[in-house]
Amino acid sequence: MSRILLLSLLLFVLLLGGLATFNAAWLELAIPLAVYLLAGFLLAPERINLSVERTLSMERVAPGQPVTVELLITNHGSSIQQLLLRDPLPDFITVTDGSARRVVSLKKGGKLRWSYTFTGKRGFHTFAALESTVSDPFGLLTVHQNLPTDGQILILPAAPRVRRIAIRTRATRVYSGNIPARQGGPGIDFFGVREYQPGDPLHAVNWRVSARHPQALFANEYEQERVADVGVILDARRHVNQLGADLSIFDESVLAAASLCDAFLASGNRVGLLIYGQFINWTVPGYGKQQRERILHTLARAVPGESQAFAGIYIPRSLFPAHSQLVFISPLLPDDIQPLVRLRAQGYSLIVVSPNPVRFEAASLPPDETVRQAARILAMRRRITLQRLRHAGVQIVDWDVSQPFEQVVESALSRPPSFMRAISAGGAP
Repeated sequence: MSRILLLSLLLFVLLLGGLATFNAAWLELAIPLAVYLLAGFLLAPERINLSVERTLSMERVAPGQPVTVELLITNHGSSIQQLLLRDPLPDFITVTDGSARRVVSLKKGGKLRWSYTFTGKRGFHTFAALESTVSDPFGLLTVHQNLPTDGQILILPAAPRVRRIAIRTRATRVYSGNIPARQGGPGIDFFGVREYQPGDPLHAVNWRVSARHPQALFANEYEQERVADVGVILDARRHVNQLGADLSIFDESVLAAASLCDAFLASGNRVGLLIYGQFINWTVPGYGKQQRERILHTLARAVPGESQAFAGIYIPRSLFPAHSQLVFISPLLPDDIQPLVRLRAQGYSLIVVSPNPVRFEAASLPPDETVRQAARILAMRRRITLQRLRHAGVQIVDWDVSQPFEQVVESALSRPPSFMRAISAGGAP
């Protein structure tokens, strides 16, 4: 119940009681309330006529980097005795200096300069409006209005630099890169010997083989290195990433996706990003710095979601070229094994980067015996899940998120797995 309604009801009761009982004391008690209400109505605020100009020191920052917001509020209407201003901020932003809320008085034509500083985690926010509330000196009547303003802040995910990830796909693109293409041509690694052709450099001649064939001359052939198509798939299903009411491992998965996309793009590959959660968010494959910016902008906005249609894993094959490299980033569930094995059977080279949810959740719980036993059982189930994927020819990176991601992934993916080396050497897949 509002204050003005409560006071009006009390005034009515006092007046009615005084008239009904002919008791002047009741009427005497009603007089101050009547004066108080009358003063509130006489001093009631008029229509708000304010304008806002907003300036941000930066609009694109890294997590934890301070940003200063400067606001200039101009009063184009009558004088305001009591003005409450509030700049609404999302949960991932924390004010570190100043305040996002001010109570001031502003004369006609007056201006207010106001600033505060904040830091934040990964995310995107548009400063669409500034909330204003004008009231009379007694706080009886208030006028609320959202003052339109502009500005946005994009807090990009951290992307630790990974120097080298060795991948080997069954198909490559035509551009030069650093992925062995299993085709002879210009390169570094020895590929085979063929008959010498006009135009071959003399240093390529294999004199030992040529000496055994006096009628012909033979030259060394090297393996071509090209770029490949890489698809990074980020698992954004809420029931997979949410480990408790206030505990989520999704930000670690986003960090891994940003770092891997940056590494693949730096090697010249064509990279696409698929965020699989409440719906399918697809970033079309591309090259270079512009594609890196598109992917980072998409990851900055990524949030976990839930949908019955995407409760399990279903990866549209039409999004990824045949025999390309796929990287699936997920804490993983046992039910995810079969869809991933099918991708591997369809000819895709598959890497699974899995932030370890068991160790992540155990670190947030008290270290008692019950927690240790539960963690041991869950860790055993997880090892079985990962081992089944390894047997299907899937590369696994089991990432303990307490360790730096770049160190873990470089150690696990610094060279292609043995079964891919066997394929390139002519063995059975």
